Amino acid sequence: MAWQVKRAVIFDLDGTLSDSIQSIKYSGDLALEPFGYGPFDVEQYKYFVGDGAANLVERALQAGGDTELVHFQQAFARYREIFRENCMYRVRPYEGIPELLATLKAQEVKMAVLSNKPHAETVNVIETLFGEGYFDIIQGQKEDVAIKPSPEGVYRILEQLCLTAEETLYLGDTATDMKTGKNAGIFTVGALWGFREREELEQGGADALIGYPLELLRYT
Repeated sequence: MAWQVKRAVIFDLDGTLSDSIQSIKYSGDLALEPFGYGPFDVEQYKYFVGDGAANLVERALQAGGDTELVHFQQAFARYREIFRENCMYRVRPYEGIPELLATLKAQEVKMAVLSNKPHAETVNVIETLFGEGYFDIIQGQKEDVAIKPSPEGVYRILEQLCLTAEETLYLGDTATDMKTGKNAGIFTVGALWGFREREELEQGGADALIGYPLELLRYT
C-alpha cells in the first residue's frame, strides 16, 4: 500500500502530551488515605493509569490489599472529587511537545486529543497547557463512548474531521494506545518518553517508536 500523507494526528494525553503523573499520584494518595491504603510511588501510578479513572482506583486498591474492592465506590467518588480540583497539580507539557504542535499547525495538520481521563479534566488540562481552541477536537472519557482500546473514540474523531484512518496518525505511550490505533486501522506510534517501556509498546503493536516528539514529523 502506498504511503498516505497524514492530514491529522490523534494524541493520547497523559504520558504523551503532558507529564501529569504527579497530579494523578497526589489525587490518588489523598483519595485512598482514609481507607488505609497508600501512598504509592510514582512508578506504581504509571501502571495504575491508562484505562480510565475507575480502573486506576481499582488497581490502587488491589495493590494496597483491598482485593475484593470493598472500598471501591467510596474511593472512586473521592478520587473524582479530588482530581477535579487538582488535575493540573504539577502538570507540564513534555519537552519538545510545544514545538511539535506548532510545526503541525504550520503544516495545517489537524490535531485531536483522545484520552481515558474524564472529559472535563481532559479539556481543563489541554486548554490550560496549550490554550482554548488550539486543538481541533478534545475528547476525554464520556459515559456514551467506550474507553480505549475500543476504537469508538477514534471513529468519532475521524467522523468529525471528515478524514479516513489512512489519513491519520495516532501517538500514545501505552499498550492500550497501541491497541486503540491498531483497532481503528491507524498508523500508530509509541512515545518512549511516557509512562511505559519500549517492550510494552512493541508488544502492543506499535508501527513505529520515537524517543523525542519532533521525530513524529518523519511519519507525517
